[in-house]
Amino acid sequence: MFDRLPAEGGWRTVLLIDGNIGIGGDPRALLARCIQLAAPTGLLLVEVDPDDVEERCTARFEDIHGHAGPRFPWARLGAPALHRVAEDLALSVADRWRYGRRRFLALARQDPASARR
Repeated sequence: MFDRLPAEGGWRTVLLIDGNIGIGGDPRALLARCIQLAAPTGLLLVEVDPDDVEERCTARFEDIHGHAGPRFPWARLGAPALHRVAEDLALSVADRWRYGRRRFLALARQDPASARR
């Protein structure tokens, strides 16, 4: 499903902002792929929707003349939904912050020792 990328498994940071958590309409699959890209100590920086939302939908781009492109799968996640998805993937929230209405979470692999507690 995903093409190979340079230095897979060694990225220190994977950045998903401007709604990119919605790519492909399956945030779980996208985050699982990002885990493959990140180094064991790497971080996934994710911008979440400012609202408490978890939705999958189809979207399409429309130009200024009203010409619409093809529909494609998309998703929107707020922080609570991203917490649930992250936990299922053995990720923990390492940090969170906001900038105006924008919300961000830093995700890291859970420490195996703390996950057993």
